[in-house]
Amino acid sequence: MLDHIGVAVSNYQKSKSFYAAALAPLGYQVVMEFGSDAAGLGVGGKPDFWLESGGSGARGHIAFAANDRATVDAFYKAAIAAGGRDNGAPGLRPQYHANYYGAFVFDPDGNNVEAVCHTPA
Repeated sequence: MLDHIGVAVSNYQKSKSFYAAALAPLGYQVVMEFGSDAAGLGVGGKPDFWLESGGSGARGHIAFAANDRATVDAFYKAAIAAGGRDNGAPGLRPQYHANYYGAFVFDPDGNNVEAVCHTPA
């Protein structure tokens, strides 16, 4: 099950305006923004579609929901064992929210793949 997905855009402001308008009928709105580099859009306060500055040639970001933190840890170990490259060991990411526990790896093509659990330990 996917938790959220991100796409790289060449013109952040233009793309943010476009997606905010295009997805509004679906109930989406800008929920979270990090400077002028990234915006999370979603429904009901949960960002699940992210825009990231990066221009052409940038890689994507895919996050998979995990039921618990042990599953995040297992994902990380299995991904590294399968040839993934570290992009953030399992741990809390309080800059997102207090219970955000995630792990990040680059796949063979350089895409950022994540497993994340949002529940307390």
